[in-house]
Order: sequence, then structure tokens, then C-alpha cells
Amino acid sequence: MSSSQKLRQLLARPEILVIPGIYDCLGAKLAEQLGFEVLATSGFGIAASTLGLPDYGLLTATEMLYSVGRIAQSVNIPLIADMDTGYGNALNVIRTVKDAVQLGIAGILLEDQEWPKKCGHFEGKRVIPMAEHAGKIRAAVQARGDSGLAIIARTDARAPLGLEEAIHRGRAYIAAGADILFVEAPQSVEELKAIVAAFPDVPLVANMIEGGKTPQLSASELQQLGFKIVFFPVSTLLAATQVMTACLRQLKEQGTTANLKDLVSFKDFQELIGVSNYLQIEQQFKE
Repeated sequence: MSSSQKLRQLLARPEILVIPGIYDCLGAKLAEQLGFEVLATSGFGIAASTLGLPDYGLLTATEMLYSVGRIAQSVNIPLIADMDTGYGNALNVIRTVKDAVQLGIAGILLEDQEWPKKCGHFEGKRVIPMAEHAGKIRAAVQARGDSGLAIIARTDARAPLGLEEAIHRGRAYIAAGADILFVEAPQSVEELKAIVAAFPDVPLVANMIEGGKTPQLSASELQQLGFKIVFFPVSTLLAATQVMTACLRQLKEQGTTANLKDLVSFKDFQELIGVSNYLQIEQQFKE
């Protein structure tokens, strides 16, 4: 069964899908080991971890596909990839989608921001005309062929144009063939409820960013409202930054990490990345 088919089976279940945002292969393997059934890449996290820069459209299509392709190949569960705007017009979207299919990605996000885009919870976002993005969605549907790749249409219109326009755009993107709708950065529980009311038969995404514009609701609360997917896109990035800061601070101040708490043991880390398996394979071919 392909990763896209696995994702569609999970979407058919009644419960909400809780999907952590990850930005590298190590995080992906940890999430898989802990029992998550689907992962999503965070463009914010990949920009920060690979470039040390903010999510301002500074990653190229090549850089993004390289990162998400390696992540997809490191785990055995479906991966949804943040593909920003598709990196251009409908022609660029076609190539992006075909590359994503070849890499074994289960689903992609395509947003309607102008390029260069920004993080969905930053100020100063601008969106392209609705008809243009609907055309990009149609191009993506055509380009995926019979792969089953799930297409998530994201609109960032709430901030610059208001919720009503975001809902209007969402209807157009679903009509264009998107499988799932993602209205980014609603600013209250009432707005979350309005989105659900407008799309009673469409799988909907909620995006939970700690300190972002959307109220921090739990997965169970979002399921009760009517959402199908909840992303936690930067939680692992923020947590890792906190832990690395503590480690580096102690090393700088004390010249040792001997007393540092909460470190994973070197042995356990080797098991996580499969060192014992590779030792066995190496021995097999020596003999």
C-alpha cells in the first residue's frame, strides 16, 4: 500500500488525526517510534534548521524537496509535505507535484500567498487572486495522476481580507479538486466554528502554533468542533531549541555536560537510528 493510500485510510476513520510538525529525519523517527501515524513537515522548521533563517520564502523548491524527500524515506508512515505556494505558477506546481509523488510523499499543502510567502502567523501577508490559486489546485490534481496524493488547499486570506473571504476562497479551492481545506490563522473559537459550519462535508485542518494567532485548543476539543486534522507544526522545534540552549549554556559555563539532566543515553540513541541493524548487515557481508 502506498503512503497516499495509508493516509486516505486514516482520513476515513472517525477520530481526528493529530500530526506533529517535524523538520528532520531524527524527529520523524522519534515521532514514528512514539506511535504517531502521520507526520507533516514544517516549512518554518526546515527554514530555521537548514538555513537558520525565518520562514520568509527563502527556501527554494529544490532545497525543500531534498529535505522532505529524505524525511519521507526515513520512516514507514505517511508524510504530508509543506510545499509553500508550489514555487511559482501552475507550471511550477505541476513539476512540484510530480516530484513529490516520485519521493513517496503522501500529501502536500499548497497555499495562496504571494511569493515570497511568510509564516502563516506572521504579519504582512499578501495573497494572490483566488482564481489563480484555484488554477494551481487544478494543475496539482492533474499532475498527481492516479497516485492518490492528497492535496491540502491552504488559504491565508483571513489576515489581509477577513474570514468571509477566506471561506469564499475555500469553497473555490474545494471545487477545484482539493481533498482537504486549511484556513490558516483564525483568531477565535467563534471563527473556528464558522469555518466548520461553512464546510460540513470537507476534511478541515486546524493549525496549533504556540503563541500564534489561533486559540490553543486540544485535539479532542477540535474534534468536537468538527475538524479532521490538527497540526502542531513548531512544537518540536521550540522544544528542541529549549533543550539545546540548556545543554550549551551548561557546557559554556561549566566546561562539562556530566551533570546535565534529561539526556538520552548514547546506547538508546544508537538504537533509535538503527546502529545494531547496520552492524548485523556489515557482519553478514564480511562473512
